[in-house]
Amino acid sequence: MSIMRILLLPHIKILNANALSSPYSIGFPAMTAWLGAVHALQRKLVATGFDDLVFKQVGVVCHHIDLQTYKGRGDYVYSIIGTGNPLDKDGNRPAFNEEARCHLEVSLAIETSGIDKDDEEEVKPLLQNFLHSQLKMAGGDIVSASNPEFIKVDQNDAQEFRKLARKLMPGFALIERRELMLEAMQQGQDAVDALLDYLSIKNQSEIDEDGNVNWTSKRKTSGWLVPIATGFQGISPLAEPGQTLNQRDPSTPHRFAEAVVTLGEFIMPYRLRSLDELMWHYHYDEPNNLYLCQQSPRPVVIQNTLTA
Repeated sequence: MSIMRILLLPHIKILNANALSSPYSIGFPAMTAWLGAVHALQRKLVATGFDDLVFKQVGVVCHHIDLQTYKGRGDYVYSIIGTGNPLDKDGNRPAFNEEARCHLEVSLAIETSGIDKDDEEEVKPLLQNFLHSQLKMAGGDIVSASNPEFIKVDQNDAQEFRKLARKLMPGFALIERRELMLEAMQQGQDAVDALLDYLSIKNQSEIDEDGNVNWTSKRKTSGWLVPIATGFQGISPLAEPGQTLNQRDPSTPHRFAEAVVTLGEFIMPYRLRSLDELMWHYHYDEPNNLYLCQQSPRPVVIQNTLTA
């Protein structure tokens, strides 16, 4: 069907979200965090009696982010701003692991199925209750959230999508740019080199006719490109329940995994042409042991863990 029911959770303000999105990057929380929060919200609603409710896909739009880092005068790199933990009994500050945090405001557009129009009015107060008292997002505390809204969007009607895009403005939608890395890797670049090649800023100097030195800075391609964590790749065989020592859930199959990092881009929602360009969904690639969040079922090329 071309008609999609979208649950819009607008302007969710989150405090102390996890900004360590992968072992390699710091910044906007990983896509696994957002899809995980939406899945947790679905499970809470199903437990209240909406047995057929399914959240299929989610779009993430960032309105504001305040990364908790500091760079003093003369510093070469940024430092993480740590939390002020209470002193111990001797008056000393206890040891702690530095955690990258951020405060941010996001809107989530969720494709829903399994509820009718009459159920929507019953779901709205439940959503408000869960968001304000029972749910975390990206490891952070939800400070406030605007009223949820259900919107009908016809995928074949560009005008209806533009109405949704206007509700997401001003902000930046996170989309996947995996094809840039795939293209670079097909030309022989390593995955790490391909990622850094698109993120690095290259400076070039030129001397004009008067002998003045002019500097120019540019990237390999235009756009607000960022490294994003989009899932995990299994690096060990899938163990039967209870066979792995000290695993958290002895009733669930277990395996060790590493983060999958690729390129993403922040883009204004009004520049998107369809709902498909906004939405993210889960994808399991069994032959390559990949557990991914992605935007379309494109083939994935694997050369190492840091991959497209």
